Amino acid sequence: MALSTGAVKARIQATKKTAQITKAMNMVSASKLRGAEKSIKAYLPFIEKIKEIIGNLYSDNNDFIHPLMKMRTIKKVCFVVISTDRGLAGAINSNINKMLTSRIKAMDENTSYVVYPLGLKAYTYAKKMKYPLVTPNVFNLQDDIQFYQVSEVVHQIVLDYLLEKYDKVEIIYTHYVNTLIQKVETNVILPISDISKDKEVKNINKTYEYEGGKEDILNTILPIYIENTIYGMMLDAKASEHASRMNSMQSATDNATEVVANLELLYNRARQAAITLELTDIIGGASVINER
Repeated sequence: MALSTGAVKARIQATKKTAQITKAMNMVSASKLRGAEKSIKAYLPFIEKIKEIIGNLYSDNNDFIHPLMKMRTIKKVCFVVISTDRGLAGAINSNINKMLTSRIKAMDENTSYVVYPLGLKAYTYAKKMKYPLVTPNVFNLQDDIQFYQVSEVVHQIVLDYLLEKYDKVEIIYTHYVNTLIQKVETNVILPISDISKDKEVKNINKTYEYEGGKEDILNTILPIYIENTIYGMMLDAKASEHASRMNSMQSATDNATEVVANLELLYNRARQAAITLELTDIIGGASVINER
């Protein structure tokens, strides 16, 4: 059924308003992405220095294995899932959820698991799938992530790990490559791998002098390392969210612009057809009068 010119005109106006909204959201996401990129750049030197110190400590003291680095039989796994709080971010959340489901299905049947969702979308999905949760509370992942929020999460994860409530902690998050590419990745943060074998750390020839026992230093610095690792992944995930939303809103704006162009063409055709019909009626009426 053909639409009237009035209905077509109303759809054109509605689509134009939608395009204005998506364009504004695109610009906001682009601005937030620049801020997230700055945060990541500021964070990297700090975490690299911590890795360097830990690697140096372990290269000189291979006999001591810290409980957070000790491998043990895996009976239970904790999946920390970093998602977004809001939608309209492309396929990020669905890809995260797919990865979580695939990791759970790939587990040994004798190994149990719990899920620690960081972000409303991951929490909603875990509840829907009836996955066992570490906490019933929702951890909202805001745009301006505060470090103290990460500390609360890490404190619980580290304590539960030391109490052997689970034997491995695996993080699932979206890694920001660039504005066009964001990849879902998994990373085991507990037990901590031997950082001294890391190629980047291994190639650094520096000598450190420490006050106090190395074991005491590791007891302090390893939780800090985990805090900053998770914090960095949150920043990474936020940058991915902003980039994906920026791209999604750009696509939506382009689609809306195309729809408007097609509707305007349809409107002009309908209007021209109405004018032609009116002219035909006028000419037909004039012909009848002249014949009389």
